[in-house]
Amino acid sequence: MSYRAPQDLALSLALSAVLDAQVSAGHYSSAEEARYAALRVMQSHETSQRDVVAEEQDETALYDSMDFTRLALSAVRGVGVWTYQVSNDCFYCDEGISELYGIDPVQGAAGIKRPDFLANVHPDDLVSLRKTMAGGLVNSGDLELEYRIVHPGGAVRWVLSRGHTYFNSAGDPVRRTGVGVEMTAQRLLEQQLRQSQKMEAVGQLTGGLAHDFNNLLTGIMGSLEMLRLRVGQGRLDQIERYFEAAQAASRRAAALTHRLLAFSRRQALEPVATDARQLVSGMLELIRSTIGPEINIDIQNEADLWLTQVDPNQLENALLNLCINARDAMVLGGTLTIRTGNCSLSAKAADELEVPPGQYLTLSVSDTGSGMSGDVIAHAFDPFFTTKPTGKGTGLGLSMIYGFVRQSGGSIHIQSRMDVGTTMTLYLPRSTLHIVTDETQAARPEALAGRGETVLVIDDEPTVRMLISEVLEDLGYTILKAADGAGGLQLLQSNRRIDLLVTDVGLPGGLNGRQVADAGRSLRPDLKVLFITGYAHNALLWGEELDPGMHLLTKPFSMEDLASRIKSAIES
Repeated sequence: MSYRAPQDLALSLALSAVLDAQVSAGHYSSAEEARYAALRVMQSHETSQRDVVAEEQDETALYDSMDFTRLALSAVRGVGVWTYQVSNDCFYCDEGISELYGIDPVQGAAGIKRPDFLANVHPDDLVSLRKTMAGGLVNSGDLELEYRIVHPGGAVRWVLSRGHTYFNSAGDPVRRTGVGVEMTAQRLLEQQLRQSQKMEAVGQLTGGLAHDFNNLLTGIMGSLEMLRLRVGQGRLDQIERYFEAAQAASRRAAALTHRLLAFSRRQALEPVATDARQLVSGMLELIRSTIGPEINIDIQNEADLWLTQVDPNQLENALLNLCINARDAMVLGGTLTIRTGNCSLSAKAADELEVPPGQYLTLSVSDTGSGMSGDVIAHAFDPFFTTKPTGKGTGLGLSMIYGFVRQSGGSIHIQSRMDVGTTMTLYLPRSTLHIVTDETQAARPEALAGRGETVLVIDDEPTVRMLISEVLEDLGYTILKAADGAGGLQLLQSNRRIDLLVTDVGLPGGLNGRQVADAGRSLRPDLKVLFITGYAHNALLWGEELDPGMHLLTKPFSMEDLASRIKSAIES
């Protein structure tokens, strides 16, 4: 007698798992014996000559398991069952799985080849899925993996797949049976929760922003008013300090903006291959002067240290902030230790740090200070959270570091014990690129003056447009100006000579800066472009999409930086 599956495919697939469970529980000596028992249950209308109490009990338990499975599967939406048959490399699935995976249910019931069954899996999840599946054909035990399914219409569904592989007496894999549970709704709820938490953080940022920027604006406005007054009085010998005060307040405002953008992970970074050992060495004097003579500094670098792919300026800022925090934790002095090392993260370790498995460079700062409680650690990366006295800290330091590290593809870990000390460890992705030397900077022309080139400036802010135009005119450039994308495109369509387009990214009138640049290049293929933007998220979106001859400069910038970038763009 051969075993045949029932008509209900969902029950058929689930029954396979139930039968194996009955054998594992010791009710039957083999899967074949369990199948015979299942057949007797499904053909229970036929009179049986056997009346063995133990067998009846086993059959009753089997029938209950089958009935429970059938009822459970039919009652729960978003759950389906599947079986993978090793011999023919085919998946067999019920309607729930077919709908979830975006495949034809008739084909799924009849058997569908593995590549076709997995055809809609998100490309970014395929590698881990294939690795898990391959491991399941070698090692026994349950498998579990969550991944995304992209339906032909573009809808994305999350699925949690759990399965178990069964082997024959020779140790060869025979089949894998499992369930698929849709997790889409849960993932959407988690996204909403994260957005809610971010909006709560923005609410916390608002008060601090208003306070800090009002102070900075007072310094700038007051200095400008004093400049006007002193010039009117003819007291020109006293105006230099007001210039310096206004510029200092402007730089502090720019630094605060960068910190906030780093927290929100929308800061435009310029990652390059970076030697962390050299970076620490270059920062050492600044760190010594910042933390004071009461604290000893111990530097520990691993031999053959890997390079890391990060923005070196932001890494310097992060290191300095960590050292300042360590100093503040050691009121009576102590030892500050800076360590660099190489680290290969396993899948489990990487999952705990919320990064992909692989090779990372570690940079840690340890102190022998007061330590941090569990509650403080839980809120350490919250914006404006600080344990320092009023006026001694903004609470943006660690949140800025967290944003920079996460945006760079890494993670940060806190290890602390009260009255013993704290270690902050940055995990930064390894770089396989070579370090770019300073030869590029040395080769850049020192003179910023132009040679009569024509620059088209498009910016909807009159003050910015005026400043850029006057600075470039003073340097010998010919300037064309437009206040929106339509006006700029009209100039690009004319016969006027244009050597460089300088355009803001966000423009009114329906055409943004990128659209104007693309249209301009269709008319002038050799047109060079410098984008300027005050919203650095655009830089993240376009950072790897800029065509040759296109450059990006984020606001705020000095006029000297602008002139230098324009000179480089024209001569590139």
